[in-house]
Amino acid sequence: MAGILDILNSDLGKQIISGVSGSTGNDSSKTSSVLTMALPVLMKAMERNASTPEGAAGLMGALSGKHDGSILDNLGGLFGGAGVDESVKQDGAGILSHILGSKQQGVEQVIGQKSGLDAGSVANILKVAAPLLMGVLGKQSRENNVSDSSGLGSLLGGMLGGNETANEQNFLEKILDADGDGSVIDDVAGMLLGGDKKSSGGIGNLLGGLFGK
Repeated sequence: MAGILDILNSDLGKQIISGVSGSTGNDSSKTSSVLTMALPVLMKAMERNASTPEGAAGLMGALSGKHDGSILDNLGGLFGGAGVDESVKQDGAGILSHILGSKQQGVEQVIGQKSGLDAGSVANILKVAAPLLMGVLGKQSRENNVSDSSGLGSLLGGMLGGNETANEQNFLEKILDADGDGSVIDDVAGMLLGGDKKSSGGIGNLLGGLFGK
């Protein structure tokens, strides 16, 4: 199963980065950095939410309905013309609020500081990216015949890499424990700058490099 960062590095991922960059007016390299950092965090949050029966049922319903992957079938139309439709951004805002809840502001602050963008720009990027991430999950869900919470957990774990080190788990959990007061930025930066640099490969290597600048 392809991991989320593998997908981001694929032709589909490059098309998504280019489209999100153009539709939000942000530099493509910074947009790429934001998505590289944010998508694993969003997936980790979904994995946590799906660990309850109610959360799993809600996500399963979304992936088999509105977010079945069809949004990926016409990215040229989505990003073309006058830009991304406002309804897509509203959908994205709703997804982010549901996934991250009270952690959303803190997550956007941390990623903003590390990507060199303000939190508002990060928020705009994530609003466009969230429905696309749900589309990727919906497509993977269909291709892997996911039909229950156990399969959903395996799908999310597999796309996260499935073999995160304790350091990577701690990193993702710590970001998601942001309370929005801004202090988490120093906590996360300190943890990564003073943390274990020996992890290699996968999300840990990529995120460690980005956040440990």
